[in-house]
Amino acid sequence: MYDYDRSRRGRGDSGNTPPYAVERELEDLAAVIGAAGGSAMVFGGSSGAALALEAAAGNPAISKLALWEPPYHVDDSAPPLPDDFAAQLDALVGAGRRGEAVERFMVEAAEAPPEAVAAMRAQPSWPELEALAHTLAYEAAVLGPGNALPAERLAAIRQPTLVLNGEDSPAWMSAAGLAVAGAVPGAVRRVLEDQAHNVAPEALVPELLEFFVAA
Repeated sequence: MYDYDRSRRGRGDSGNTPPYAVERELEDLAAVIGAAGGSAMVFGGSSGAALALEAAAGNPAISKLALWEPPYHVDDSAPPLPDDFAAQLDALVGAGRRGEAVERFMVEAAEAPPEAVAAMRAQPSWPELEALAHTLAYEAAVLGPGNALPAERLAAIRQPTLVLNGEDSPAWMSAAGLAVAGAVPGAVRRVLEDQAHNVAPEALVPELLEFFVAA
């Protein structure tokens, strides 16, 4: 098993050769699949789900696809983001304002309350978040301008696809899950009880196992 999400560009032990491009991430995933034997079932969560969808649309080596709450914005209940959000985050990091980049992403994209983020700044883990600040622009780039749903590209996906949402997640994430399931031919959607976007592994893993081992 390859934990690609933790080894994406700019994270963990992976390199971070600039300039960033979503296409390079797709090439990275294709390389991982090649190293794993030439085919793979892929799971992606949040922005990683959007990346997995992009990969599946053009890579037949992906045999099945499971997604946790791809955060596309499909109605007015979603938090508004500027089309150049990725560029703005990148500019903040380039100016050495990593903490501000993290705060903007968490408040504007993840809808964390400003007071909660202010409290997080005082925690010992905050420097770790700032160390990853450069990857926030990558996440925004994967989703694209305004986090718009790429319906035409999703319609090209032919792999069996499972879309998962949390019962307690924001309504706009549920709407996004419904939209993705409607756009990908034959996709199945399930809602996990008592789960929010930060899903518990013990709730998620059984769903993935059931889907991936099914004939």
